[in-house]
Amino acid sequence: MVNFKEDIRIGFYVCHCGHNIAAMVDCPEVAKYVATLPNVVLSRDYKYMCSDPGQELIQMDIREHKLNRVVVASCSPLLHEHTFRSATEAGGLNPFFFHMVNIREHNSWVHTDRKEATEKAKGLSQAAVMRVAKHKSLDVKRVPVNPEALVVGGGIAGITAAMALAKAGKKVYLVEREPSIGGHMAKFDKTFPTLDCAACILTPKMSEVGSHPNITLWSYSEVTKVDGYVGNYTVQVKRKARYIDEDLCTGCQDCITQCVFKEPKFEDLFNEGLGKRKPVYIPFPQATPQIVLIDPEVCLNFKRGIKPGQEPVVSDKCKKTCVEACGEKNAIDFTQKDELEEIKVGTIIVATGFKTFEAERLPQYGYGIYPNVYTALEVERLVNASGPTGGDVILRDGKEPKSIGIIHCVGSRDKKTHVWCSRVCCMYSLKLAHLLKEHTGAEIYNFYIDMRTPGKGYEEFYNQLLDEGNHFIRGRVGEVTDWAVTKEEEGKLVIRVEDTLAGVVRRIPVDMVVLATGLEPQKDAQDVRRLFNMSCGSEGFFLERHPKLAPVNTFNDGVYIAGCCQGPRDIPDTVAQAGAAAAEALALIDTGYVEQEPNTAYILADCCGCKSCIPLCPYTAITYDETTLKAVINEALCKGCGTCVGSCPSGSIVQNLFEDDEIFSEIEGVLAFK
Repeated sequence: MVNFKEDIRIGFYVCHCGHNIAAMVDCPEVAKYVATLPNVVLSRDYKYMCSDPGQELIQMDIREHKLNRVVVASCSPLLHEHTFRSATEAGGLNPFFFHMVNIREHNSWVHTDRKEATEKAKGLSQAAVMRVAKHKSLDVKRVPVNPEALVVGGGIAGITAAMALAKAGKKVYLVEREPSIGGHMAKFDKTFPTLDCAACILTPKMSEVGSHPNITLWSYSEVTKVDGYVGNYTVQVKRKARYIDEDLCTGCQDCITQCVFKEPKFEDLFNEGLGKRKPVYIPFPQATPQIVLIDPEVCLNFKRGIKPGQEPVVSDKCKKTCVEACGEKNAIDFTQKDELEEIKVGTIIVATGFKTFEAERLPQYGYGIYPNVYTALEVERLVNASGPTGGDVILRDGKEPKSIGIIHCVGSRDKKTHVWCSRVCCMYSLKLAHLLKEHTGAEIYNFYIDMRTPGKGYEEFYNQLLDEGNHFIRGRVGEVTDWAVTKEEEGKLVIRVEDTLAGVVRRIPVDMVVLATGLEPQKDAQDVRRLFNMSCGSEGFFLERHPKLAPVNTFNDGVYIAGCCQGPRDIPDTVAQAGAAAAEALALIDTGYVEQEPNTAYILADCCGCKSCIPLCPYTAITYDETTLKAVINEALCKGCGTCVGSCPSGSIVQNLFEDDEIFSEIEGVLAFK
């Protein structure tokens, strides 16, 4: 690295960015003005500074003109600061002798007056020139990366990401809070548009995950604490008590058969409450792992009246027929308690999925009021061969429907609920229309706002439904009622809707109503966000670093997102994104280290040890040294947010690249421009 001892020699470059900047800013005029400023020995304008010729121009000028500072006025530093730092370093300078001015987003794109925009660009450039003269040489630090990974969530996204990493030879911890992996996809009967059996696609992947030597599968578990930084995370996982020893259970299910409750009695959540289960149960036949669990809320072996959060207390009311059935395996342990495991990983993939919109929030559609109004997920279980009715579509009143109405966009594209399109509702409504007609032969009515079928083979599937004789009525349903006006409406559910194509209000009597509920963030998305130090968008889904250039990265380095926790998407898109997240994690692991920006804060010797900075740090990078009685900053954890710098009452914390003389020089440059 060249070490310049002579006076400051600044090279300035203003980028036209095609027409993005040049259309509103007179770039040659800006370059001409900056050439008159102190310490500026070279000032150029160029059409595309980020191009290879533009970067080579910087490198050549550093050598030929002995530049020891570089300023580029162009677009957002988020896009190209790294590009120009690399060019500066390739020219022989420390990369932090470079400074970037944003005259695109901060100037050209927000102005309508070319003269004023040009003057503003001059002022911003002058501020940068005065600031860069105060820059110091800084070094990027390398931190080793732990080669093990954590995947949170065992749906199709988590399964895909975990398998991709495991097949690459990496050790993976897969944590799922439900008793089995599989997620929502495990509840589906078939998948659109090919109508492949969901279980046939998913089950082999679940089994592969459960048996892979590189994957440690912890189901019925939750992440409770995350400490550390990119490449070196310490994660605490709570493994909830199953009251079954996982190492001893063989999955024979004799305990379920011999349970004192001879008939299933309690609500089966996997079947959306349409079926019953026993206190000792396995969620569904293909569950992975094939290990039963005991529900302490309903098992007679535990005392009733225990408040939520309290540990279950063993009772003596139960005959313990399950224990007798388990026999010599001795896998049942009613004294089992929740356990905490601590693991160290280098990277984390969050794939916590979604929840469906709660149809009760729209009472005009009659869900929870009329027994024959179902959600789409409930219908998935009804038509499934492993569902509560064995695949027979039998309504709650015991009848088979002869006419069915499917209402689209329930909880989507509505300012009263969610404004976003849930992306999958049109297609799964078409799928359910096909399956319901196949199972019942009923007349099917689809009530839609717009039909959105943008995926591969989706439009063809829509056309197939038209050929099958399904009815499509364009218009938002006003209400579902059992109030009959005519004789043919008696004993029916009546759907009242404005048919916007025919221009009339229609009343359509049906036996069954299916609500195509939309997708929304998990209830605990905000808690998960805080746990992994991520951000959420206005909708509540996890926020990516950049919607186009970094769609699986988060603003917390080393933490990636995949699947519907980021936003609504179908299975193919989810699988593709999970693979992308795994690739990003794999690249980080295989590199073996991470380079950390040196814009970290540091403590001066005159720190008084007041500790006021410690609770303010959002990255928990500050601790208190009991020996020196001063605060200490862990540079590996520090992200350079500057919170501690601004809050220190004694001014004893300083941040690299944002030292007082640098900031004051920049302010002076703006104020001095006339």
